[in-house]
Amino acid sequence: MRRRDFITIIGAAAASPLAAQAQQVQKVIGILFPGPPVSAPSASVDAFYQKLRELGYIEGHNTAIERRFGGWNFDRLSDLAAELVRLKVDVIVAFSTTAARAAMQATKTIPIVAGTMADPVGDELVVSLARPGGNVTGTTFVGPELVAKRLGLLKEAVPGLSRLAGLWHPGAYGEHTMRDMLTETEVAALSMGIQLQLEQAFGPGDIDIAFSAIAGQRVGAVIVLPSPMFVGEHKRIVELAAKNRLPAMYQVREFVDAGGLMSYGANLADLNRRSAAYVDRVLKGAKPADLPVEQPTKFEFIINLKTAKALGLELPATLLGSADEVIE
Repeated sequence: MRRRDFITIIGAAAASPLAAQAQQVQKVIGILFPGPPVSAPSASVDAFYQKLRELGYIEGHNTAIERRFGGWNFDRLSDLAAELVRLKVDVIVAFSTTAARAAMQATKTIPIVAGTMADPVGDELVVSLARPGGNVTGTTFVGPELVAKRLGLLKEAVPGLSRLAGLWHPGAYGEHTMRDMLTETEVAALSMGIQLQLEQAFGPGDIDIAFSAIAGQRVGAVIVLPSPMFVGEHKRIVELAAKNRLPAMYQVREFVDAGGLMSYGANLADLNRRSAAYVDRVLKGAKPADLPVEQPTKFEFIINLKTAKALGLELPATLLGSADEVIE
C-alpha cells in the first residue's frame, strides 16, 4: 500500500467519529445569562441542565448548547441575543426578564423560553399569562406581590422593628415591575409603621457602597428586593449583612443556604426544571404563543436558626412553626 493511501485511510478513520458526532447533533439551544459565567453555575441552574438530560437532550451528543453571558451589562445583552439569532439556534433560553427582553427584540420567530420572569405581562413580554400570544413563554417567580408578605415575616422576626433599609437594583426588571416593587415596599412599610430607607446598587461594585450607607443609617434590618444580580452575588450580600449584624429577608433560599437569616419565595431550581420542560415542548413543535406562562405552585419560607442565634434573635415559636424548613 502506498504511503499516501495509508495516510488517507488513517485520516478518514480518525475523522469519522467527529463526523458522526456532528451528524448526531439534532438541536441547538441558545442560552442567554444576564450575569458573568461565575454567577451561572449554581444548584438552580444545574437543575435546568439535569432536567434537559432527563428529557434526552445530551450536550455534545444530540444537542449543542451556545451560552452567552452579559456580565450584568444590560446593553450587551442585545448584541449577545442578536448573535444567537445569527447562529440560527432552535430555541433561546433567557434567564431573567432583562435577557428575555433582549432576545425578544432580536427575534420574533425563534421561540424564547424565559426563566424566572417577574411580571411578564407588565413588562410586555407576553399578552397574558394564559395566552402569551408571541414567541415568548416560560416561568415567573411572581415579583411585587410578595413584598408585603416578606416584610411581615421580617417584622415578626425582629421585635420593635421601626427602621428598615431596602436594597434594590434599578433596571433589574422592566420599568413597570420596578415601579410596582418599590411602591409595594413603601406601602407595606408604611402600613406596618416602619420607616423605610432605600439604597440602590446598579452593579456588583455598588453593593459594598450600599451596605456602607445602610450601616450608617442605624436601621434594625434590611430587605433585599428581587434581582438576578443579587442572586448571583448572594454570598457577598450575606457576608455584608452578617458583618454589619443586620437581620435580612431575601427572595430565595440560596441566600439562607449561604448563611442569610430568612427567605420567602419560589424555589428557583423548581422553576428552572419547569423551564427545561418547556424547552422540550417547544423543540417538539409547541408554539410559545399557546403555552401558558407557569407560575409557582408553592412558596417556601426558609429560616436559618444558626444565623438568628448569632444575631441575638429569639424567633417566636409561631414563626418557626410556619417555616417550610429551619436550618440549624
